[in-house]
This record gives sequence, structure tokens and C-alpha cells, in this order.
Amino acid sequence: MTHSMSRRSLLLTAAALAATAGPLAATARAAARTPKVLVIGLDGALLTRINDADAPHLDALMAAGLTAPSSIHAQPLAPTMSGPGWSTLLTGVWPDKHNVRDNAFTGHRFAQYPDFLTRAETAKPSLTTYAVSSWAPITDTVLSSKVDTRVSTPSAEYDTGTTSRAVTRLGGGDVDAVFVQLDNIDHAGHDHGAASGQYLDAIHTADAQVGRMVAAVKSRASYASEDWLIMVTADHGHTDAGGHGGSTLPERQTFLIATGPTLAPGSVRYDVKMPDVAASALAHLGVAIDPAWNLDGRPVQQPRPDDFDTLRARLAPRTDETGIPAAVLGHTHTPPAGWSVDNSAMGTGGVAEWRGWTFTTDEFWTSAQRDQSRESNVRARNVFAVADGDEWYDKPVTGTFDSTLVSPAYPVTGGRAATLTYTTYYRHESPQKGEVLVSYDDAAPVTVRTYTADVPSRTETVALQVPAGARTARVRFRYTAGNNWFWVIDGVALTGS
Repeated sequence: MTHSMSRRSLLLTAAALAATAGPLAATARAAARTPKVLVIGLDGALLTRINDADAPHLDALMAAGLTAPSSIHAQPLAPTMSGPGWSTLLTGVWPDKHNVRDNAFTGHRFAQYPDFLTRAETAKPSLTTYAVSSWAPITDTVLSSKVDTRVSTPSAEYDTGTTSRAVTRLGGGDVDAVFVQLDNIDHAGHDHGAASGQYLDAIHTADAQVGRMVAAVKSRASYASEDWLIMVTADHGHTDAGGHGGSTLPERQTFLIATGPTLAPGSVRYDVKMPDVAASALAHLGVAIDPAWNLDGRPVQQPRPDDFDTLRARLAPRTDETGIPAAVLGHTHTPPAGWSVDNSAMGTGGVAEWRGWTFTTDEFWTSAQRDQSRESNVRARNVFAVADGDEWYDKPVTGTFDSTLVSPAYPVTGGRAATLTYTTYYRHESPQKGEVLVSYDDAAPVTVRTYTADVPSRTETVALQVPAGARTARVRFRYTAGNNWFWVIDGVALTGS
């Protein structure tokens, strides 16, 4: 089924770009080039198998830019299926916002959280947007009618037709933002499994199709005056035997390969998540991201340094957790510079990895025990802090779980307001409790927030009033529990007004 609507499209001039673009388009402004975006989705592709396959064009993109292994949710947030996956990639928010829980799209909230092409059209109607997909629900349902051209490739043409249409439009068309979805890798995964030769062959074929699209971009007569951000990604992974929808790490795997200004050649990052694709595309096009949109994504062009992420090089393999693959490096009890962990009231014994606050990764932590909602920790990135009484109690203990994560002393101005922000995810079972305390100039800590009920993965904002004369503020996260659940903390920041 083909959807199209004609719309006059004007290339942005350098002057118009300078007037309308946000700060993340500085590179494009300086070079006086027109920003363009190409997003290619490879349904069901695993980055590990791309690395195993004969995929010279994807290899070249990785060498030229950023590679970011990543992961998605599982139930109860949403299964590892295409409907939730593509909706997250295109809207820039997780399933708890766009509300796509399966491939039926029942109850979706695309009016509130539209796709990035629709947002681009709304902000800059002069942009020309184009989408072509082998899986029709993307172009029929996820993308809105504001997109200039939406093509659902006839099934008889499949990825061959999708690629030909994309190449034609990219090579000579007046276009600013393009989305393309190829489906056959997922088809091979279902029929033969991700461990099969057929799956590798499907990656090889898709790689050639990606190569044709990139070549079409570079062949454009106006290419020298254009500034292209090219992103390749996937909606979910696959099991070795074939299939997806569950909570295993292979099913939850995704990735971003991206080339463009400010993205260092051959770089690898671990702080990128699926909603970042939409946010990165908008930023590159010079569309200012309105906080009222409540996006979960953030532009890859603007990394946000995080104290916990500095620990990645220190991560160690398992000690007691036999269910975690031995090769996975994913935990440390050594805090980053300026931070500390107070275990003076902590019990003894238990599972070594989780005694007190631990700094860990999604891959490591979710492997400790699947299907207990750890997979719903979607808004923490890279390395995060977790207090997990449930896992600690899997070996004999003496005492209870009582551990406090202590921040550096942040500078504040006495008598002024300040704002504490952090990402959290808290699963509760009595008598467990989470407390956030703040002390000024290392005086007695004062409780500013208490957790005694489930809190989904989200960013918290706590308004503080700094006492007169105070110069520093220190934050404490104290978790007390028996054999209960867990608390995640990440992205802690304290800023003045």
C-alpha cells in the first residue's frame, strides 16, 4: 500500500539554517551545508552476527563513525517485538509512553508521541520527508500522514523493492530526512535461527543494500553542500534457534551505527539507547527538542558525561553469580572519584557481587536473574548503581542489607534554590526502603525523598532550598532491606537555579 502527498520542498539556505537550527547543528552551520538524515532499520539484526558476517559496507560505516551496542526492554514493559521496537526508535520514547505493547498497536499514543519525521515536518514544513518499509505497519501506522511520502513496499517486491525505491529517492530526489526498513534478516532469523549460515547470508544481502543506499547519497549532485547523518539500527535481536519476544539477552540486543559530524571514526560507546535515534535525527536537522515533548532520547552528538560511566574499564567478571557468562565484565564495588559507599551497617556474607551498592551494567545485572523486571530498567545508561537485596540473599547472610551511596560535595549557593536530578528504578517489597538524603557542608543529612512503593524507571527531580551560608551539598542514597527487591540510581546531578 502506498501513501503519498505532494508538498513543495525547499532546501534550507545557510542563512535560514543559522536562524533556525539549534546548537547541535553548529558543525553544519560552520560548513554552510544543509543537514540531511538517513535512518536504515535492519529488522532483527544482531551486531555480533554483523561482525561475523561478510558485511563490508556496514564495517566501513563502523570504521567511519560510531558503533554503540545497546539493549531494550522485555515484559512486563513490552515484549521484544517489532511493534514496540520500531515505535521506540521512531518516536524517541519507551513503550510506557508510546503504549505499543505488541504488533497490534492497540491503544498507541502516536498523537502524543509522534515519529521524528512528523516532528520535523511540524517544526519545519519546508523539509521533504520520505519513508519506505518492507514491514507495512511502520509506514501504515507508526508514521503519520504528515510525512511527505510513505511507501509500504508490496510484499512481492520485499527488500529488493524497498532498496530500489530508497536508492532512487536518495540518488536524485529532493529529500531532507529518510527512513528505510529492511525485513529479511528477521525473516532468516525466524526460519533458520541467528546461529545459522542463512542468517549470515541475509546480513550479507542487507549489507549490499545498505551499500547501495550510501552510494546513492554520495552520488548526489548536491552532496558536497550537504551534511549527512547516517544511522543504522535494529528493533530487536534473535535467539540462536530463532525467534524473539522473550527476555534473553540475544532477544534484547540492538545497536546504533552512525556516521556524521562530531562522531569520531571507529568510536564505541555504551551510553546510547533506542530512543536516541529520533532525538539525534531531530537535532541534526536543527529541530529544537522541546522539553514538553518528554522524550527519552537524547542526541548522540551531545554525550552527557556521567560519573558512573567512568568505571567501565574497572568492571570485573562474576564471582558467585554462576548464571552470568564468565566472559561478561560487569560489576565493581569501587566507586568513581569523589563518591563513596558506606557499608558500616551492612550485613555479612551473601552473594559477593551484590553486597552493598554495586556499579554494574544491564548485560551483567539482568543476567543475574531474568524475568524479575530488571529488564524494565530502561532509562539507566551504561554503568549504573544498584542495591539488590534479592540477589544478595541468594547465599547465607548475617544481618540485613543496609548500604548508603554517597555523592561528592556539589557546590551550592547559600539561600538559593537548587535542583537534584537522577534516574531511578525501584521495585518494592516491605520492609524495604529507599531514602534520599542531603547534607549541607557535611552537617546532619536531611531526608528529601523516601521510596516505599514501586517506582518505574524514570528521571526524578527534587527541588532543594539551600540554607543561608551553605557552600556544598552532598547526596546520600540509603537502601535498607531484607530478602526483598532492588533500587537503581544513575545520572546524578545537582545544579543551582
